[in-house]
Amino acid sequence: MFKSENLIFDERKIQYCTKRVAYQIFESNINSKEIFLVGIEDNGSIFAKEIEKILNEITQIKITTLKLNIDKKKPGNKISMDFAVENLVNKSVVIIDDVLNTGLVLSHALKFLLIVHIKQIKIAVLVNREHNKFPIKADFKGISLSTSVNETVKVNLTGEKKGIYLV
Repeated sequence: MFKSENLIFDERKIQYCTKRVAYQIFESNINSKEIFLVGIEDNGSIFAKEIEKILNEITQIKITTLKLNIDKKKPGNKISMDFAVENLVNKSVVIIDDVLNTGLVLSHALKFLLIVHIKQIKIAVLVNREHNKFPIKADFKGISLSTSVNETVKVNLTGEKKGIYLV
């Protein structure tokens, strides 16, 4: 899998960051009746589910978690969601992904969702790499990493070797 010497964050630190992000989402939606968490497949969806668990422990606000399928290598290709976008009219939405690198994928996710009037859209990421090429910023982030463009951040949220790795 990944070399352990390149481990930046272990499972315990990821859990701490996830809890912190969940509380920030709650605080920014304290007057909402419902929050839609839109996880970008694969790791964004896993991260969204973990946030949902924490939110369900701390609030009575209805939490609905959705999956957004997008090709991260070619995000302009077909995008789909397991929920009709029209059902998000006047709702509070948080787009969730594991890593914010250039902002390209999140730009396409926003474009996909903004075909309807949404009350509020926020962005949550586990890792913000600060290499933005598009006007996208994370409202909630677990960690900000200063990395070179030649380095790759790998996030493993399943299995035995959960962690954030620099490759």
